[in-house]
Amino acid sequence: MLMIRKLLYIAIFAFFLQTNFSSAGTTGSEELKGSTMDSSAPECFEGFSRVMFKFNYALDGAIFEPVAKGYRTLPVGFRKGTSNVVNNLRSLLTLSNNLLQGDFRKAGDTAGRFVVNTTVGILGIWDPAAALGLEDHGKEDFGQTIGVWGANSGCYFVLPILGPTTARDAVGLVGNMFLDPVYQITHNSEVANRSYSEHNYWYYRSTGAVDFRAKNIESFDSLEENSIDLYASLKSLYLQNRNKKIINSTSTIETQDDSDWEEIDTN
Repeated sequence: MLMIRKLLYIAIFAFFLQTNFSSAGTTGSEELKGSTMDSSAPECFEGFSRVMFKFNYALDGAIFEPVAKGYRTLPVGFRKGTSNVVNNLRSLLTLSNNLLQGDFRKAGDTAGRFVVNTTVGILGIWDPAAALGLEDHGKEDFGQTIGVWGANSGCYFVLPILGPTTARDAVGLVGNMFLDPVYQITHNSEVANRSYSEHNYWYYRSTGAVDFRAKNIESFDSLEENSIDLYASLKSLYLQNRNKKIINSTSTIETQDDSDWEEIDTN
């Protein structure tokens, strides 16, 4: 099974190199602006993607939305603390990508926030770092990083359970596994056998996904009610949000926590 996963990752990476960097030039920021500012992406597998979209839509209605609504009944303080803990752990992946993007100011703020919130904030339940002026610059992932490096989005498609993605972001998911200390700790056999397991990582990821879904129940309902083609609307929203994060735009995407649009992912 592990060998199959490795082969799949290699195949995705090879596909990405072929479809994205073949057109990359040496113009740096001009290439980036020309590729990532465009909120469209070619549909390479639209038939497959629409089938997967219907599957995910049904799964959301049967499982994710009911769980999110149940989660919404919990006390606000509990939900806020849970969200803070998840975001605090997630900041370690953001820190890695801040550094890879050469954004050392944001890396300093991210590292400072993690240290303060993990200690004074008791594992991130509270956010005392904000009171100290350490700004939360939003989440970063490896898909954004290679976008900053100049790779265009490549094909858009929808994966079962995981949802919308692009060739660039699919490669980013693989990169996230190597860059995320939480993933590495929980999947390292020597460490995991003593203190953690892979299940801890998936509990953390699942909790973040439920928290995101709970925050956006009304947003999704409104989008569904006002969309002629919900598939196309979600595609547009996903691509706009990814481009916004890559160029660090100040434009607004109408979800409560749009920095999470890449999740649920495979890392």
